[in-house]
Amino acid sequence: MTCPAALRPTTVAGDVPPGAARLASTMAAPARAPAAKPGMHRRRLLAGAGVLAAATLLPGCAGPQVSDYAAEQPVLDLRRYFDGRVMAHGIFTDRSGKVVRRFVVTMDCCWQGDVGTLDETFVYSDGKRDKRIWRLVRHEDGRYTGTAADVVGTAEGQVAGNAFRWRYTLALPVDGRVINVQFDDWMFLVDERVMLNRAVMSKFGVRLGEVLLSFTKAP
Repeated sequence: MTCPAALRPTTVAGDVPPGAARLASTMAAPARAPAAKPGMHRRRLLAGAGVLAAATLLPGCAGPQVSDYAAEQPVLDLRRYFDGRVMAHGIFTDRSGKVVRRFVVTMDCCWQGDVGTLDETFVYSDGKRDKRIWRLVRHEDGRYTGTAADVVGTAEGQVAGNAFRWRYTLALPVDGRVINVQFDDWMFLVDERVMLNRAVMSKFGVRLGEVLLSFTKAP
């Protein structure tokens, strides 16, 4: 599908919520150490050695990389999948796993060469509506970048096999304020029509919740 004239997105700036700022300042403040007691020095040395040993194991516990799925089928081509009408059904969950919101998205997508426009209309379970228009750019190395009006800066993603990892910062309105929240999206193509999406939301590295989505491409 050929795109109409591309829309130029704007950048929305966000604030740091007072609670998060207090948490950050508390974590940054050094604790005052108590006076050492006999035998504590040796225990501290042993504890430090244990922490160092654990740290050497951290690289082996790193999360998955998109390259891990390079051999998976079917191969995901974003330009082919996000072309025409795509429907999505999703839920928001909080940190405890409780579902706090449900929504349906109607996406009208088109590409002009390596530049794509994804026009998304959201309808939430509480009756509210929202809209986002993504402008995506495909690069030769399988990398994608994107912008939207409520995305801070530029989103970055990479495709490999049937997987797409998409990371960005979203300016979310919360109680009359705008808070910048980081999203780490993983999308997996199941077949030519269905793709699943799991996104983790975080702030200052603290996990806030998840978004789960099922995309269905129109025949």
